[in-house]
Amino acid sequence: MDWVAALPPGGEKSYIACLVILDKYSKSPIFLPCHKDDTAMDTALLTSNRIIYHTGIFKNIISDRDQKFTSALWTSLHRFLGTKLAFSTAYHPQVDCVRFVYETPDNSSKFQEYYNCPQ
Repeated sequence: MDWVAALPPGGEKSYIACLVILDKYSKSPIFLPCHKDDTAMDTALLTSNRIIYHTGIFKNIISDRDQKFTSALWTSLHRFLGTKLAFSTAYHPQVDCVRFVYETPDNSSKFQEYYNCPQ
């Protein structure tokens, strides 16, 4: 999981950020529009309503040490759900899902299409 911020406003709620979730096995990205200043609770609700509801609970989550994931809410939520929360170093290319998504041709075109980015 990672965020792309400072996007042009889009959608009825003027989203300017995107939560990118990359399924480790299928390599399929999921783009969830959000706001740059969303809290840990907002992010938990977003993933719960849009991802966990449809696919089930994550077994592992890899994310950089963003404060949204190091908060007490997420720590408690993962402990309760039995999910392993693994931290990486920010901008670490081996686990940088945004870089992977954008630099993979098939995924890059999905991202550009989703956000109407120029080619």
